[in-house]
Amino acid sequence: MHRISIANPYDYPLEFQQLKDAARAVFTGEGVKACRVTLAFVNNPHIHRLNKQFLQHDEPTDVLTFPYSEPSAKILEGEVVIGYDVAHENATERQHATNLELLLYVIHGCLHLCGYTDTNPAAERQMRAKEREYLQRLGLPDIA
Repeated sequence: MHRISIANPYDYPLEFQQLKDAARAVFTGEGVKACRVTLAFVNNPHIHRLNKQFLQHDEPTDVLTFPYSEPSAKILEGEVVIGYDVAHENATERQHATNLELLLYVIHGCLHLCGYTDTNPAAERQMRAKEREYLQRLGLPDIA
């Protein structure tokens, strides 16, 4: 069973079901039988603080992933923190809907929880290919 919850402390206009469906598609596609995952949508100061605290990067970012279990655990647990303001800025710049950018970030964060990384060129290519695969599965345009 995939238990996916959404934290929206800043009351952003979110497509809750579509965001959960994107996460569920990744977990199903990656063979995750059970999970408890929270998707948290936060503002720039919030994600900036987390990025600095956990990664020592002094700037807002798009996605931070906090695994609470190993990718192969019986129940995958974790949190995907998404910078709503970053998504909105990037979507505006790339001329598509903010929700589409958010869906890409959900897919990206869930792939991280499943064990994918993007810390070197080969891993990043694999991550982008997986993002495209899930965008396509969900009937969404390729913005990866």
